[in-house]
Amino acid sequence: MLPQGGTYDAITARFRWSVPERYNIGVDVCDRPAERNPDATALIVRRRDGAVVEHSFADIRRESNRLANLLRAGGVRRGDRVAVLLPQAPETAIAHVAVYKMGAIAVPLFVLFGVEALLYRLADSGACAVVTDASGAAKLAAIRPSLPALKTVLCIDGPADGAADLHALLAGQPDAFTPEDTRADDPALIIYTSGTTGQPKGALHAHRVLLGHLPGVEISHDLFPQPGDRIWTPADWAWIGGLLDVLLPAWHHGVAVVCHRFEKFDPEEAFRLMAELGVRNAFLPPTALKMLRSVENPAARHAFRLRSIASGGETLGAELLDWGRRTFGLTINEFYGQTECNMIVSSCAAIMPGKPGVMGRPVPGHRVAVIDDDGTVLPPGRQGAIAVHRPDPVMFLEYWGNPGATREKFIGDWLVTGDQGVADADGYIRFVGRSDDVITSAGYRIGPGEIEDCLLGHPAVRMAAVVGVPDPLRTEIIKAYIVLQDGATPGPELERDIRDHVRTRLAAHEYPRAIAFVDSLPMTTTGKVIRRELRERAVREAGGEGR
Repeated sequence: MLPQGGTYDAITARFRWSVPERYNIGVDVCDRPAERNPDATALIVRRRDGAVVEHSFADIRRESNRLANLLRAGGVRRGDRVAVLLPQAPETAIAHVAVYKMGAIAVPLFVLFGVEALLYRLADSGACAVVTDASGAAKLAAIRPSLPALKTVLCIDGPADGAADLHALLAGQPDAFTPEDTRADDPALIIYTSGTTGQPKGALHAHRVLLGHLPGVEISHDLFPQPGDRIWTPADWAWIGGLLDVLLPAWHHGVAVVCHRFEKFDPEEAFRLMAELGVRNAFLPPTALKMLRSVENPAARHAFRLRSIASGGETLGAELLDWGRRTFGLTINEFYGQTECNMIVSSCAAIMPGKPGVMGRPVPGHRVAVIDDDGTVLPPGRQGAIAVHRPDPVMFLEYWGNPGATREKFIGDWLVTGDQGVADADGYIRFVGRSDDVITSAGYRIGPGEIEDCLLGHPAVRMAAVVGVPDPLRTEIIKAYIVLQDGATPGPELERDIRDHVRTRLAAHEYPRAIAFVDSLPMTTTGKVIRRELRERAVREAGGEGR
């Protein structure tokens, strides 16, 4: 989508959005490349046993059509919500394509989620169908009686825990399907994002969201695509970073995607994977980069030849950028955004000089500024809220079923990200910190509200508050301050039990790695926890300096 040009200023001046009135993500990323070149490789899958299997765009088209027919036969209609509870796998991509072609709404869900996290999201979205694996089917079996809207569960591993055998049912479906004629502004997916208070909110995106992502993807990968490009990320496709920063944009351009999910990220194996499967472009969250950095002299053992690396979710430091240049012979490009409005700021070594400590400049097509509380754009050097002006193709439609939260996200026509920043005279934006209490850990943005609610479900917990504590590997770890019920005895055994309580009910990345038992929590006069005081206390207790 980016025009040709040798500099950022030249490209930005010539950029114009090209968003048609009628547009469907599934048709764009599957049917069109299949018509152009049906045998072109869409997906390169490294299976757990080490075998490598390739899928063409014709394969993806055929299987997504069969799944669309199967779901339609099961009663799924335009506008219905279909959840995808899977790791990186061919069926994950096929399910997304099928749902979009049907005009239904995809709801990507992390396989790390526990039953309480799944119950909330499935109930809130009103999902009528789920595509999952045996592990997901077991979790769903425990909560299915509480989900009256959920009529169909399809399992990629065969029949399990009340779920039907997906592949057996697909075999009986026709491989032709007429996609719905959707508008670019019609809803396509709901991605749940955690805020500072209350339960997660579902960011509802239109089909145009993919087109809105393209400039950011292209600029963060040094003018992607180039001949020979092949992209991979360890990020789960349930995350906007895996789905809309990698999988779908690559297929829009007809570029092959490498598919492999590590049960536990192994940096040595990641280098081997990139070398053996010819990865040329990678989206690597900062935590993955930090783990890769622990491998000594990887080039001596692995012949990787990357052309671009993009990273987002956390700010990279100068030391990590220097390591990237030494290791890969390239400059890692940082980008910035959030679930509601993603890939809006980026660096790009190919067309603009880098500046230490800054995220980059607004991606062409997006009006990004630093504003005050009244929505006035601040002059260079003044700290304020990072905001994005609407209309913008990448911007969400609304929070699902939550008009109040949608209104609160805006000041006039400015979508306020909730992050603080400073812009300089050249338009570079430096990230200063979060205006809210969202915790950034291992690339995940984690809201304290859901964790605190889960902690309160433990019989020994009377009150709880969680904050982020600086951590050299994960950026932050979650620390919980807990007031116990009368009669409960603090100690290592109770700490382990509380951690397991959260880990099994929410997600493995959301449990508190540090726990402090306290007599009381700092509160405002209106009964709100003052997390700022807890963060400062946590830093002191860790022996660090103030944030």
